[in-house]
Amino acid sequence: MNADEAAELLGHCSGFDNRQPSIVAAKSWASALYDVPLDDDTKAAVATYYTTPPQNPNERLWILPHHVRTLRSKIRSARLENFQYEPRPDETTGEYLARYRGQVQAIASGRFPAPTSRPQLEGGPHPRVLAELESIGWQGNRTVPDEDDSSPQPRLVDTVRRTGPLGIQCPTCSAEIGHPCKSGISTAKHPLGKPLGKPHIARRRVAAGEPAVDPARQAAEEDRIREASRLALARLQAEQDIPDAEIVEEEPASE
Repeated sequence: MNADEAAELLGHCSGFDNRQPSIVAAKSWASALYDVPLDDDTKAAVATYYTTPPQNPNERLWILPHHVRTLRSKIRSARLENFQYEPRPDETTGEYLARYRGQVQAIASGRFPAPTSRPQLEGGPHPRVLAELESIGWQGNRTVPDEDDSSPQPRLVDTVRRTGPLGIQCPTCSAEIGHPCKSGISTAKHPLGKPLGKPHIARRRVAAGEPAVDPARQAAEEDRIREASRLALARLQAEQDIPDAEIVEEEPASE
């Protein structure tokens, strides 16, 4: 846009805001809109600006060069909303770029009518993608069972497992899968037993694949530990009950 075109644009703006165009204003607008041509979209941007009411009803609308640039870009971009490039077979990169830019320019400028609807995707997956899916067991679209199919369905807990001790039921406290082990002491907050920070040893052994401990053998081991603790406590008390040694003063030998 040169100074003469900018003067014509300012004259178009004066029809909305009653401004007084000048040679200095025309040169300033030409320098700000040096890459914007004076076309129908540029004049439509001015009309769009004055069609929109201001946020403050008492404010006076006064268009500036950056308003013209922004609104003109929005008008041209709206025509490309449903644009879809139409390629040609065996085209090179240079040919693609030239045709793409030409189609965008033709539709954005309004020389060609803008698409009114977005093209829809048609057809199935690419044969190469279909082969990859079939190689991993894909058998087409998912089938929906009949409503009268009364075959028992597996429970979610039977199909989803988690690793570690919490993935099995505790043989000691019967804690369910996914729930922590509980102590045998009930409290007001935990009437079924206080949750433990670590699972029971039996639960960890089963989760690790180790053989379960025989209950009789485990009871005997616990009795042995309790007896050893009792004997150690008895020895400790016996050592504490040793009487103090009596100090016997010897009488001086007679001369």
